[in-house]
Formats: sequence, C-alpha cells, structure tokens
Amino acid sequence: MLDIGQVHQTEYELDNDRSIIAIAESPGRIHFLGDQGDPAAGFFLSGAIDRYIQVAVSPRKDNSFRFFAADLGERKRSTLVNLKYKREDRWANYLKSAIFLFNELGYPMKGMNFSFCGDIPQQVGFASSTAIEIAAAVALKSLLHVQINEMVLAQKLHDAHNRFFGNEASLADYQICLLSRKDHFIFIDISAQEVIKIKSPFSRFRFLLVDSRVPRMGSESELSARRTDTLKGLELLSQKMEGVSYKDFASTDLLEALGNFPEQIRRRSLHIVEEIRRVKDGCDALQRSDLASFSKIIFHSHESLRDLYEISCPEIDWLVKRAQEIEGAAGSRMTGHGFGGCTYTIIRRELVDEYKGRLDEYERIFGFRPAIYEIKLATGARVVALRK
Repeated sequence: MLDIGQVHQTEYELDNDRSIIAIAESPGRIHFLGDQGDPAAGFFLSGAIDRYIQVAVSPRKDNSFRFFAADLGERKRSTLVNLKYKREDRWANYLKSAIFLFNELGYPMKGMNFSFCGDIPQQVGFASSTAIEIAAAVALKSLLHVQINEMVLAQKLHDAHNRFFGNEASLADYQICLLSRKDHFIFIDISAQEVIKIKSPFSRFRFLLVDSRVPRMGSESELSARRTDTLKGLELLSQKMEGVSYKDFASTDLLEALGNFPEQIRRRSLHIVEEIRRVKDGCDALQRSDLASFSKIIFHSHESLRDLYEISCPEIDWLVKRAQEIEGAAGSRMTGHGFGGCTYTIIRRELVDEYKGRLDEYERIFGFRPAIYEIKLATGARVVALRK
C-alpha cells in the first residue's frame, strides 16, 4: 500500500515541518455467518480483516474540501454549502459523509484536504466503502479533538450515511470495523445492540478468501426479491404483529407453521430462522473451541444459502466442495451478496498449498482465474499518525 502521508504531503504541497496531518485506517470486514436476511434477522458472526483503507486529513486556509484517491489518481472537490451526495463524485461521497456527520454534530468544519488509498479487495463485499467513511471519521475525530466512543460513533456514522445517501446502510458494518479486536471473531445482535468479541481458536489455521471473479450482473433484482420474500414470510409468521422479528421464532419448530406458506417464501424463511440458530451455535462452538462442530455449522450454512436462499452459483459451490474434500479444512462457505463473489476457507496452515493446488482446474472449467487472499482477523479502526 502507498505511504499515504507522503502522498498527501506531495499532493497538497504541504510544509514538511509545519503541517498538521491526521492519518487513520479502517479495516475491511468479513461475515462468517448471518450475512443474508438483514434486516429480517440482524444476527452476524463476523470479523475485521487485515486489509485497510487509510485516509489522511489536513486543514486548509480556505473553505474548500479537496479529495484525492491516490490509487486511482482521481481528484474531486466540494464546499460546505454544496456538501451533498452527487452520483458523479462516486468514492468522494464517502469522505463527504464523514464531513457531513461532524458538521451535523456542530464542529467547525472549515476547509480540509483528504487523501486515501487501500488494499481491500473491491466489488466482492468486504465493506471497502464503509471503511473509507470510518477512516475519514476517525481521522477527523482526532483532528477535531472529539470525545466519542466507538459504539456511539458507529451508530452516528450509520445514521449520517442514511441521511446523506438516502439509503439504508448496515449498522453491523460500522460496528465490526470500529469494534473488532485482533484474532477475535465478533458477534453482533443489531436489535439488542449486543456486541461480543470471541477469541479465535484457529491459531494453527489460515483464513483464505477466494474471489471467484464471476460477474454479478443483474444480481440486485434477485437479492431484492429475496428480501421481499423474507419480509413477507415474517409478516405471515407474526400475523402482522408489530415489533416482531425472525429472532422470536428461532427457538421454535417452524416446520408445521411454514407448511402452508408458498414454497419460495417457505424456503427463504426457513433459511433465515436456521441461520439465526447457526450464528448462536457457531458462537457457542467458538467459545468452547469445538472446531469440529463449528466446521459442520459453516458447511451447513453454505448448503442452506445454496438450496434454500438460492444465491450461490456453480463456481462458488465448486470452490467450497474442494475445501470439503480436504481433511483439515475447518469450514468453507460463500460470503457476501452471492451470485458470485467470494468464498472463505479456514484450513490448517500446512494444507494451504494443497487447497490452492486444487484450484488450478478452476480456470479451465469455468473460464475465470480466481484471486486468493490470505487474511488475519484484525483490530478495528485507529489513528496511525497525528502530526501537529
């Protein structure tokens, strides 16, 4: 990754000895369980990954905001008066969202320079856009001497994003990227505002992300249809009672209740309820260091995403199957939005090369060359440099 401090200083021609610069970084995140069905469920077993967005911020003498995407070599600009979402500003909107938050909170938002770079894999569901917002907010928090804890900052950033962009972001993404600890999984219950960090029992294992490189054209309409189905299923289960979620049915046997549902809604609802149970059981298995049980839960979750929620694809299933064939793989599953994207595999470190070797046939069969990333569970967003 680029030296964002040096890049920032060069881009804005700052004095080496007298410039004020804050640099912060935010990790990407991965969901291990529970990433489909929100907001109908709101249970996640996740973690931050050791791939980051870094943002450098420095004050200007005028009232303009300047933005530089170092990896892209692109520049944007704005002012406080014109601080609003613009489709053509693309990546700069996430930096503007962080400014929007602190302006709403009443802090003096005069002109500032922003630069960012990162190494989070793009377009595969690891929350790189959220990481831009968070890194910018953490840098601004340091620069403006704002006293606010991570849990509150996650909520306020989430709410500011929704107002700025006019759409609903995932609160879990902000909580994961701000609250995670190195070598820990993180459990989140959105509705109960519960966050639990669980020490990873996989010290002798490696986490591999495999990007299938499958184009995800047209997947948004399919995902929207599934969200509609799950909300319809909840409406049928709750008999339209307000304040009810799928969590309220996770401890009951729903097979009889779901028997009269339209088949498609029955399958989607069953996946959500069973996934809630798997998140709970997965957390319990991790806390007991029961790797065998955790492995079964992960594989069963993928089967449910494939057969009930129906968002997998042959390429993703092939990648998971290759892991299942290896004794010493502690779970493999798709992660992200589906219809392509990534799998993760937890595997003994001495077997990593064997698994990678089994993927040599993938390109010949499907026509795509997979990208493989080895990751670790990382700590949350933090200030990495503050020069006054």
